[in-house]
Amino acid sequence: MKPDELLLIGKITGAHGIKGEVRVYPYVDEQTHLSPGKEVLVEPPGQKASPYKLKQARVYKKVVRVGFETVEDRSQAEALAGSRLFLPRSELPPAEPDTWYWCDLIGLDVYDTEKGFIGRVETMIETGSNDVFVVRGNESERLVPAIEDVVLNIDLEAGKILVEMPEGL
Repeated sequence: MKPDELLLIGKITGAHGIKGEVRVYPYVDEQTHLSPGKEVLVEPPGQKASPYKLKQARVYKKVVRVGFETVEDRSQAEALAGSRLFLPRSELPPAEPDTWYWCDLIGLDVYDTEKGFIGRVETMIETGSNDVFVVRGNESERLVPAIEDVVLNIDLEAGKILVEMPEGL
């Protein structure tokens, strides 16, 4: 991946309050990149991405409440629902060894050692004890625990995750 490549860092899930704030479901663990004055690219569904300058960002439970300088009321915020947020990779600190940004894992193909291709990582869930891949296949959705006993290999270059699913999953 190139350092200037844009990374998907989150998705706007809806408006918050009446002053134009939005709720962002983050795809990256570290939120220091969402500081006042920073610019992010916001891509509404079916439209081109545009730069938005951050006025504020506050972590609240599993979402980030974000205010943009040019979004002043709830109707403007509601219009951004479903938008994806991007940053250049160079804006994020490098990942620790054997750790990955969620945005790098979303979209990877998942293969089971016995069943072969089982689907693609659609999103991730933070459970407290470990993260969970939400893997959508042709007709089904599976929750795959992101733990060492299950995830055998992550190959970002090949776009693949190799897993050994526990009995019953």
